[in-house]
Amino acid sequence: MIAHFDCFAGISGDMTLGAFIDAGVPADWLKSALKDHLLTDFDFTVTAISKTGIAAQKVDVIVKSSVSRDYAAIRDMIGRSSLDGEVKELSLAIFEKLAAAESGIHGCAKDHVHFHEVGGVDAIVDIVGTALCVNYLGLEAISASKIPLGNGFVTCSHGQLPVPAPATVAILKNIPVYGTNIPFELVTPTGAAIISTLATSFGSMPDMLVSGIGYGAGTRDLESRPNLLRLFIGKPFPASDTVTMIETTIDDMNPEVFGFLMERLFEDGALDVYLIPVFMKKNRPGTLLQVLCHHKAKEVLIRRVLMETTSLGVRCYDLERRLLERKTVILKTEYGDVCAKKVIAPDGRSRIVPEYEACRTIARQKDIPVRTVYEKISQHAENLIK
Repeated sequence: MIAHFDCFAGISGDMTLGAFIDAGVPADWLKSALKDHLLTDFDFTVTAISKTGIAAQKVDVIVKSSVSRDYAAIRDMIGRSSLDGEVKELSLAIFEKLAAAESGIHGCAKDHVHFHEVGGVDAIVDIVGTALCVNYLGLEAISASKIPLGNGFVTCSHGQLPVPAPATVAILKNIPVYGTNIPFELVTPTGAAIISTLATSFGSMPDMLVSGIGYGAGTRDLESRPNLLRLFIGKPFPASDTVTMIETTIDDMNPEVFGFLMERLFEDGALDVYLIPVFMKKNRPGTLLQVLCHHKAKEVLIRRVLMETTSLGVRCYDLERRLLERKTVILKTEYGDVCAKKVIAPDGRSRIVPEYEACRTIARQKDIPVRTVYEKISQHAENLIK
């Protein structure tokens, strides 16, 4: 399953939970999961309301204690909990972004960031609740629209802060945003941390077969648009997203550098790296370097190319990518359990493709040709889907 967040009125933690609940996550299950595995000093209500004639769910977190926890305490609480491992990992990743931003803004150690500013208990409910919803729905890929930002000022414990709040801006670095004339905070720091962690691409809605739609309501009524977060859930048809291509041509560099460069680019988040022989001006032989990446990794990868090569500049452009539906499967073979990909074609037929690294490891351990391993595992996989 995949999901797309349509953030036409921004995003906050409570709007995210409302959208998930409206899209089919049971509110009672979510509340019980949080209380059974994490904390009990809260409650939340879910109210069916209407914004400009659109039915939506409004979530209100009720805090039963005034405990102000710092990041270290929250990290320890989540780590020691009995939550599912994937839920823990996603929750901690969101809190890490929030803590890093607040630490930089307020000039304190990350572990000592106190979450009174983003609500303490309600931040935990919003963030861990979101991770539970993602896990419940089995979401494998999430995208989002570009993010709108309000303007003006917001009052907090530190006094008046400009909108968008400094922490929100810090979290949304390298993510497509646009300004509006709405004099309110459309994106909270918690909302920014959630969407920047969940979404791997920002822009148009991907091609999908929509099976569920959810609307989460914000607190205010806006004049120019309904104060709602819309969530689409479905299956890829086929999967598509927008990725960025970074490229440059090089004709004056030691070719030995390219191997090292490719390793570092993959470490920095590149989806793929291509080295293509070309003829440049004055008929000089050179290399066309192309780096495919998600938009949020773009600046890091550009810096890597300019730091590691002799290039004087790069070209960047967005392109649409279409992907067949795939999932990881474990095959029980004569070599033991082997990791493979199950790929589903548009007509519904499927094939299982062994992972190269798994075949490579077996070939080294058994001292046999990798081709032999690949062929035997492929035959085993073919027999499974006949």
